[in-house]
Amino acid sequence: MPQEIKSPEIKHYAVYTTGEVEKLLKISNSTMKRLLKKGLIRANKVGKQYRIIGLELLHLVSPEVEKKAVKVYLGVKKKVIEKTSNW
Repeated sequence: MPQEIKSPEIKHYAVYTTGEVEKLLKISNSTMKRLLKKGLIRANKVGKQYRIIGLELLHLVSPEVEKKAVKVYLGVKKKVIEKTSNW
């Protein structure tokens, strides 16, 4: 019977270090630095170390989630503009 491989779950509002992100995404330290430098992962610097919110990682690995969120946001924005345009 094949053994199921369990991958760690990325939690939306958890705060991760760069080392933890490297393990989660299975990337090297140099790739992590490149992602940070290019702004593909947004991070906050605390002291001399970076901290990354899980939501940033989810955006990186699942752009479909972000596209859906943008679509919903634009729909809500349109409705708000329509309702408030007569004020």
